[in-house]
Amino acid sequence: MQRVFSGIQPTHGIHLGNYLGAIRHWVRLQEDGRYECIYCIVDQHALTALHDRRAMTDNTYEVAAALLACGIDPAKSVLFVQSHVPAHAQLHWVLACVTPIGWLNRMTQFKEKAGRDRERAPLGLYAYPVLQAADILAYRAVLVPVGEDQKQHLELSRDIAGSFNRKFGVDFFPLPEPLITGEATRVMSLRDGRRKMSKSDPSDMSRINLTDDADRIALKIRRAKSDSIRGIWYDPENRPEASNLLAIYAALAERPVAELEAEFRDTLFADFKTRLTELMVEKLAPITRRMREYLADRPHLDRVLAEGAERARAIATPILEEVYDIVGFLRPGRRET
Repeated sequence: MQRVFSGIQPTHGIHLGNYLGAIRHWVRLQEDGRYECIYCIVDQHALTALHDRRAMTDNTYEVAAALLACGIDPAKSVLFVQSHVPAHAQLHWVLACVTPIGWLNRMTQFKEKAGRDRERAPLGLYAYPVLQAADILAYRAVLVPVGEDQKQHLELSRDIAGSFNRKFGVDFFPLPEPLITGEATRVMSLRDGRRKMSKSDPSDMSRINLTDDADRIALKIRRAKSDSIRGIWYDPENRPEASNLLAIYAALAERPVAELEAEFRDTLFADFKTRLTELMVEKLAPITRRMREYLADRPHLDRVLAEGAERARAIATPILEEVYDIVGFLRPGRRET
């Protein structure tokens, strides 16, 4: 059985883009039967962004509730919080010592996120791709579901695994491969069809949150940016907003875009938005309801995450101990043979 690892940050809650682009694929992998799935709420990565301690705690619970509500089953997958498993941070340091600075200098996401104020950016923002590698390699995972914006980081994880193996003359870490889970659904902002839907967008009207009720969803879709052309068809270059809404409809309905283009070729935008709202409420309302039930029972979430962390530690700790043996660390109680 092949081991899969993926993680999600607890920042600003979970939105439609997270669900269509990642979480529903996680559920399908879990149900596939060919994979051992390890899913992590990567709270240590979230420290690279400005936050307050209350938001960190609340967002972690919300992400856990969202994953469970979307169908992640703790009996079938390992679900836990990153900071609950020390092996992530411990392996991070070992891997940092085999990662050339030049590799990190090529990471485009740091340049984009740090912007012009690069000298004041935290070290964590610069070095977190090494922690991402540690997240994967702590479980010797061989498959990682990734989107376009994470392919460079996965390639770095492969490079780091290879660097460790070469430095210590071992064939210990596998080189993780990207896992293609079908046609990617890249959900764009409701206010700008050329920008990705994001938790960090200051406008809540730019995204559909999994906590939004039916009225809130209807309002956001009604106010979503559109154009005056009659008919809906897929043309991201010339009609980015129409294309985004059509792609969302196709993903939720699990129907081909071409089939929907024929259906909505002569439909007014207002009528299409009504249809999209009805479909979105139908698909998301059960998830929102289950999320609220989970969030109302934090002790249950604590138990689920504690059990998941115990299972994760049972996998990662022996791997970390082998790494320590390979690099020559003197471990307590170890006897030379």
